[in-house]
Amino acid sequence: MKTFLLLLLGVTAVILILANLGPMILLAVSLVVSYYAVKKFVLAVTVGQKVLWAIAILIGLSISLANLPALIGVAAFVVLYYTYKMWKKDKHESSYLDDDLFHETGKEYWIN
Repeated sequence: MKTFLLLLLGVTAVILILANLGPMILLAVSLVVSYYAVKKFVLAVTVGQKVLWAIAILIGLSISLANLPALIGVAAFVVLYYTYKMWKKDKHESSYLDDDLFHETGKEYWIN
């Protein structure tokens, strides 16, 4: 049952990621623009340059903050990551259980 729920959660997260892929790309572009503008703002010498780069920073940040569907997609990506980790952990634990089927606290049981 746990495997089925992990599979269902993973499929739902993948569907959400695919549905929000466009806004996620726009979010990435706007964050790159904001990062570039901040780097140029720090290196600007005149007040005019600083004002222009500050405007570019505000535009990039406003596009980023207005992208609510992209944030849902990013949250779905995080859920998918943790679901994958739980799936791997569950598979790893079950392999130990299969190896220790006939061993209990160091005692060996012989099957005749």
